[in-house]
Amino acid sequence: MITLAENVEQTSGQAAHKAHDLGNPPRYFVSAMLAGAYIGVGEVLLLVAISPFVAAHSAATRLLEGAVFPIALTIVMFAGAQLFTSNVMVMLMGALSGRTGPRDLVASWVLSLAGNLAGALAFGAMVHASGVTSSGSARAMLTEMLDAKNALDGGQLFWRAVLCNMLVCLGIWMFSRARGDGAKVFVLWLPVLVFVAVGFEHCVANMALFSLGVFEGSASFGELLRNLAFTVPGNIVGGGVLVAGTYWFTSGARRA
Repeated sequence: MITLAENVEQTSGQAAHKAHDLGNPPRYFVSAMLAGAYIGVGEVLLLVAISPFVAAHSAATRLLEGAVFPIALTIVMFAGAQLFTSNVMVMLMGALSGRTGPRDLVASWVLSLAGNLAGALAFGAMVHASGVTSSGSARAMLTEMLDAKNALDGGQLFWRAVLCNMLVCLGIWMFSRARGDGAKVFVLWLPVLVFVAVGFEHCVANMALFSLGVFEGSASFGELLRNLAFTVPGNIVGGGVLVAGTYWFTSGARRA
């Protein structure tokens, strides 16, 4: 396992690479679309594989949800795609280290967030057309999940988003420190399992879930935008301040 200082340097290098990729916005946007779709894979897996357990009122439902959803982030990390919530940590680390600037940070965040949303919507449309979530149990679970999110007030959404991206970015931070693919999968899986099982809020996962709801007729774009208004800032605080800022400081890194 590499040291904290080495990981700061490595993550800052990733930020510099992402800043270079911003020179071609269309390619960056398409890569972000892929990330939105990959996160949607996890949501569809929940609805198809876990909804029978929900219908049966199984006590293991939340743990099962947490156990299967991390495949979405695993695909993002190994396939390669621009995910907003991880870019929050990476680009802020790069800015703090002096490898990238504020303009790179803002451009990456905006472009990846917009691309994630476009990818989630496109993937939701394809899933709806395929009919794989048309079963009664899947639709009931989708409606229940959306109703639960809509019932949360702004403060609850914000703090759940803070805690969520703290865990997600911790997983990515440990992924970068670990050596060997097996170890990388394991340390990535655990924090995501926690955030899903507990019920924290990930803005891109919500994009995917609400997109499915829009096409199934159980959600509206207004509900999606309300959710994002609180979860996006919360995810920025969780991944940026609590992970990137904290580890940049504790590692003893100096600004270039």
